[in-house]
Amino acid sequence: MPALADTTIRLLGQEPLAGRLPTAEQLRIAAILDRAGYAYLEVSGGGCFDSAVRRGVESPWERIRALKAQVKTPLGLALRGRFLVGSRPVDNDFIRRFIACAAENGIDVFRLHDPLNDVSNLREAADAVARAGGEFEAGLVYSPGRTGETDPLMEQASELPNLGAARVLLHDPTGSLQPHRARELVTGLREVTGLPVGIYCQGSGGNALAAALEAARAGADLIASAVYPIALTLHRVSGEALAEALAGLGLDCDIDVSALWEASDVVDEHIGDEPVTPLAPRIAVRAAQHDLPASLVTALDTNLRAQAAGARLDETIAELVRIRAEVGWPPLASPIGQLLGSQALLNVLSASRYSVVVDELRSLVEGHLGTTPAPIEKSIERIVALTADPESVEDATAPPLQEVRAQSEGLASSEEELLLLGLFGDNAEPLLRTIRGRSSSDELTAGGVDQARAERIRELVRIVQETGIGEVTIEESGMRVSVRRTEDREPAAPRSQSPLAMDEAELAPVAPNGIVRVEAPMVGTFYRAPQPGAAPFVEEGQPVGAGQTLCILEAMKLMNEVKAEVEGIVRGIHVENAAPVEFGQLLFELEPLTARPLDAL
Repeated sequence: MPALADTTIRLLGQEPLAGRLPTAEQLRIAAILDRAGYAYLEVSGGGCFDSAVRRGVESPWERIRALKAQVKTPLGLALRGRFLVGSRPVDNDFIRRFIACAAENGIDVFRLHDPLNDVSNLREAADAVARAGGEFEAGLVYSPGRTGETDPLMEQASELPNLGAARVLLHDPTGSLQPHRARELVTGLREVTGLPVGIYCQGSGGNALAAALEAARAGADLIASAVYPIALTLHRVSGEALAEALAGLGLDCDIDVSALWEASDVVDEHIGDEPVTPLAPRIAVRAAQHDLPASLVTALDTNLRAQAAGARLDETIAELVRIRAEVGWPPLASPIGQLLGSQALLNVLSASRYSVVVDELRSLVEGHLGTTPAPIEKSIERIVALTADPESVEDATAPPLQEVRAQSEGLASSEEELLLLGLFGDNAEPLLRTIRGRSSSDELTAGGVDQARAERIRELVRIVQETGIGEVTIEESGMRVSVRRTEDREPAAPRSQSPLAMDEAELAPVAPNGIVRVEAPMVGTFYRAPQPGAAPFVEEGQPVGAGQTLCILEAMKLMNEVKAEVEGIVRGIHVENAAPVEFGQLLFELEPLTARPLDAL
């Protein structure tokens, strides 16, 4: 009987879903999934770290700690071998420190795969996981190339037992794994390694669920899934559908499906009526036809359109496939797919092929990233050698931590923040400055609330919400927290309008004068801007759209974005920046735009 691993929380923390659900609601989902019976919850990875750094609101380390405090189920982290969670390979000292930091923050299971399927690149990370007391699950990327990947995968897999892997995980980032091949690979990997085999797959044609079921029938002991609305949106395997199908096959996975539907309902509360931008059919078709990650095809299309060359997508895809063959058929997992795509764009948009060579491709050809599945063509090695310019070529590897520390000028106040700077460079500075700005406040902030106090605050909110008590206050060790019930609101007066108009104002509390009140959903500290010195999210008199961020409430070390539920005009801002707010306190007043011109409908 296979166990299931859940990837819902990780997928909610990366594009295209990052920021759509408040962190508090993600913690609520995690608490529900905690009682579902999963082997572990994969809660973070490269996409989550990248999104957190780019958005500059909340540290990815804070998110992991908050999740660990909520659940007893082991937490998992997906890593890209020597790349960890970034786009540049790092040295051994960096790897050891990062994995130790992840374990200290609450990660129990480390899913490690090398983007080139060069398992020698996993050795240092595997040792670091063992020293940290974590479980090492060795990932192998399935990305069909010249040989269909079967022979190279088996050759690399034979080395995994020597690295101390607890399980082999077959990872399919392109959605190209067919059911018959899943059975073949699961059986072969188990025979070659003597280890349990798990599977992570996706696919818009229904092949993901079919491949997962066939893998289970072949003896896979772990299958990754996500709750239904996330799986539907991102073409993953639905945990609800998978558990019920396995039960029908006599392979019951001991998952409480009712808990999964409950978690799905929470997701539905927030994005059930707000569809994620769909994948254009022409993008999905080309991704499936050429066994490419859909995100990679989307990025190529976006860049071509920006250069007024949108009609050259097919030409660019053909060039990408050609480059892949020339440089040894590497898998297309991130970040390798992105660097091949960058070179394909340059080759198509330039007057001649390889007139410019991107630094990352140069590192790949020179062997700095590892060994490719097949030999690199001699002509490409010669081109790279002839175009080398030591004065202009940038180092494609991350700098050593000691160098990062010397250059950080005190910006990083902890090991985990130093690691973010090393992985993401200047892109991490806005996030770290935001964290510094919050911690410098003398007001009562969630950053000074330990876990025991945080739980008591949560209990106060529950008491006020679930009983008739009007206000509860606790005072302890110089900290005083009050939670007060707001007065019942009068219903909004009915308004006459065209039946074609969208009555969005009914989605939020409406005062008798038609003004929509935006109130604090929790106790916390109010911030008008994403970081100190930055422009506020909104100003009085400014129009806002439904879903637009109005402010941040910091509560219990978590950054919660408060968003407009209606389209309207900001008519009042009732809290000063960095001021503490109570549950139900009025933050903003919005004048809704109750009707739209017919040509806008």
